[in-house]
Amino acid sequence: MIWVVLMMAILLPQSLAHPGFFTSIGQMTDLIHNEKELVTSLKDYIKAEEDKLEQIKKWAEKLDRLTSTATKDPEGFVGHPVNAFKLMKRLNTEWSELENLILKDMSDGFISNLTIQRQYFPNDEDQVGAAKALFRLQDTYNLDTNTISKGNLPGVQHKSFLTAEDCFELGKVAYTEADYYHTELWMEQALTQLEEGELSTVDKVSVLDYLSYAVYQQGDLDKALLLTKKLLELDPEHQRANGNLVYFEYIMSKEKDANKSASGDQSDQKTAPKKKGIAVDYLPERQKYEMLCRGEGIKMTPRRQKRLFCRYHDGNRNPKFILAPAKQEDEWDKPRIIRFHDIISDAEIEIVKDLAKPRLRRATISNPVTGALETVHYRISKSAWLSGYEDPVVSRINMRIQDLTGLDVSTAEELQVANYGVGGQYEPHFDFARKDEPDAFRELGTGNRIATWLFYMSDVSAGGATVFPEVGASVWPKKGTAVFWYNLFASGEGDYSTRHAACPVLVGNKWVSNKWLHERGQEFRRPCTLSELE
Repeated sequence: MIWVVLMMAILLPQSLAHPGFFTSIGQMTDLIHNEKELVTSLKDYIKAEEDKLEQIKKWAEKLDRLTSTATKDPEGFVGHPVNAFKLMKRLNTEWSELENLILKDMSDGFISNLTIQRQYFPNDEDQVGAAKALFRLQDTYNLDTNTISKGNLPGVQHKSFLTAEDCFELGKVAYTEADYYHTELWMEQALTQLEEGELSTVDKVSVLDYLSYAVYQQGDLDKALLLTKKLLELDPEHQRANGNLVYFEYIMSKEKDANKSASGDQSDQKTAPKKKGIAVDYLPERQKYEMLCRGEGIKMTPRRQKRLFCRYHDGNRNPKFILAPAKQEDEWDKPRIIRFHDIISDAEIEIVKDLAKPRLRRATISNPVTGALETVHYRISKSAWLSGYEDPVVSRINMRIQDLTGLDVSTAEELQVANYGVGGQYEPHFDFARKDEPDAFRELGTGNRIATWLFYMSDVSAGGATVFPEVGASVWPKKGTAVFWYNLFASGEGDYSTRHAACPVLVGNKWVSNKWLHERGQEFRRPCTLSELE
C-alpha cells in the first residue's frame, strides 16, 4: 500500500487549483480600453528609450572620431592647448553626464501607469472562469478542440487562433479542476499543433506528462502506457515518467493475471479501456437542454404550428395602443409564450444599459431553503437592478409591461438587467417558488412570481437562446423584442413546463432585462379558477 501511495505521488504533476468565475462582456470591453492605454504608454516608453539610445550613439560616434585622431599622435594632439582643455573637460564633466544619461530610468511613466491599471486586471479566478467558459461551449455546441483552436466559430467577426501554449494552459486549468476529460482533449490539441511544427515555449515532454496522467485517470491504461513510452523517448531521464512506466506495467500485469485466473489462458488479452468521459451530471435534462441550445430536438409539430399566429395587440383597448398596437407573435402554445416585436427602442436600450453598467455584479439566485441571495456556478452573468423612480425611461418601460399584460407592476420586482458574456448562461431553473420553497419570496410579501417578461436588448451572433427543456421549445434573441409567459396557472399552482434556461453565448454579447410580476395585485386582473391546472 505504501508503494502505491508513493507511486501516486510520482504520477501527479504539481498543480494549484484556482476556483473562478467569468465576467460580462460589458465589463470586458473596459479591459480592452485599459490594455490599449497600456500599449500607448509602452510605445511612449520605447520611444523614450530609443531617443536615449540615439543620444548615446551620437556621443559614441563623436568620441570615436575624436579618439581615432588623437591616438595617431597623442603628444601632438594634447600639445594643442584647446585639445588639452577639452580632454580635461570631457573626462571630468561630460563622461559623468553620459553616465547619468545611461543610468536614467525611462520606465517610470510606464511602470506608474501599469501599477494604476493593474488594480483593474483580471485575476486567476477570471482566467479560470474564461477557460471553463470555453469547456462549456465545447460541450454544449459539440465543438472539437481543433475547431475552437482555429477560430472557426459561427458568426465571428474577429477570427482568433489558439497557440499550442494556449491549448496547454487550457489543459492545465482542466487538470487543476480534476477535469481529466477536458485535460485530455486540450493536451492532445497542444501535442498535435507541436507535432505539426508550431514553434512554442511549451515542449512535448510537458504536454505528454499531463496527457498520460489524464488518460490514466480515465481508465485507459494501454494509452497511458503508450504516451509514457513516447515521453521517455524524448526524455529518458524523466523521473515521474519512469516511475509511471513501472507502475502502469505493474497494474497491467496484475489485471492480466486476474483475467487468466478468471477465464483460463488469455495471456494476449489487452486491458479494456474504461473511459469515463464527462463526469456524471447533476442536471437530469442536460442532454435535452444542450440539444435545444443547438437548435435540435424542437418538438413543435406542423399541426401545432398552424395554431400559432401573429397579431396586433392593443392591450384590451388601452389608449396608448389603439392607434399604434403592439406586434404580437405566438412562439409556443403550451406553455403559451408570446413575443412582442419592436417593443423597446434602441435609444431606450442604451439608456437602460448605461444605467446598469456601473452596477453590474455577479448574478445571484434566491436560496430555496434560506431565501438568501447567493452566487452559483450554474448562473454565469452580471446583473443590476433598476427602479422606476430612477429614470423616466425605466418608469415608462414598467408601465408598458403593465399596459400590455394587464397585470399590476406595483408589486413586481425591479427591472433586472443582465449581461451574458462569452460562455455566459443560466442553466434550467424555475422562476416561481415551488411548494418546498415556502420562504423564497416571503420578505417581499407579494406572493409568488406569477409571470415573466423578458426583453432582448441585443442580437447574439451565435448561441444564447432561451430554451424550455420540458416542452422542447427554443426562443432566440432578437434585439428590440420581448417574450412573456405565465409561471403560474390561474389557480396559483406552478406550471412546471415553464422550466427554462439561458443557453451559453457562443459568439457575441447578450443583453437582456426582465420583470418578474407577483401574485399580489392581480386578484381581479387574473381571477383564480377552480381547476388546478388552468
